[in-house]
Amino acid sequence: MKNLKITALLLLLAMISTGISAQNLLGQKIVENVYYRSTGDDGTSELSMHLIDSRNNERVRKIKQFSKDYGKEEKNIMFFISPADVKNTSFMNWSYDDPNKDDDQWIYLPALKKVKRISSDSKDDYFMGSDFTYDDLGDRHPDEDVHKLLREETIDGKQCYVVESVSKDKDYMYSKTIAWVIKDIWIGLKKEFYDEDGDLLKTLKVHNYEKVKDYWVITSTEMHNVQDDHTTKMQLSNVKVDIGVGDMKFTERTMMRGL
Repeated sequence: MKNLKITALLLLLAMISTGISAQNLLGQKIVENVYYRSTGDDGTSELSMHLIDSRNNERVRKIKQFSKDYGKEEKNIMFFISPADVKNTSFMNWSYDDPNKDDDQWIYLPALKKVKRISSDSKDDYFMGSDFTYDDLGDRHPDEDVHKLLREETIDGKQCYVVESVSKDKDYMYSKTIAWVIKDIWIGLKKEFYDEDGDLLKTLKVHNYEKVKDYWVITSTEMHNVQDDHTTKMQLSNVKVDIGVGDMKFTERTMMRGL
């Protein structure tokens, strides 16, 4: 990983050649460090998804998920284990290290016995009643946005860079996002999402992260939709990294067959 501290000469040359500010260059570099942070060649974990409405009613969903990094693309698949109304539902996402190529996403609904491809028009739909859109579940490439380092700030005793990101696509669902990135380990500790009118829509917070082997893994998150007063909590457990997940795990046939 390249050091964030860019020499004054290189920074000046880059600013002259690109016509952008130092804050934009530093913001881009910070987001790239987050994007390219190593999480292992493959892995598996158990996920607990808690859906909490404005009246504090809670629904819990249990999920088993697998991932594999192929270098230029990353594949993820999750299988819903409980409760009964979502059991055997599965979701698969393929992300590409190409800003001009959208993620490929599929969902299998057992009631229909059919794998459905998620269209680009549906990326702003919410996933399985959670506060995460299909787009949130993908891996957004740094070059899809213009980034700007706003300031440095301390949250929960962690020194963070605060970076604003604005999509290059004027029709994107968020007018901007603001992320608090922990220095040196490149984990986003907090992220705010703003709607098309520029109002705060939801906030993502990371409550816990830990080292598994040599990799930092985020194990507890909370997404709160401030406009709907709805919250989704995610808790990872039994995390295993570099275990040799097979390629055939990431197919439509596997989605239909399940675990």
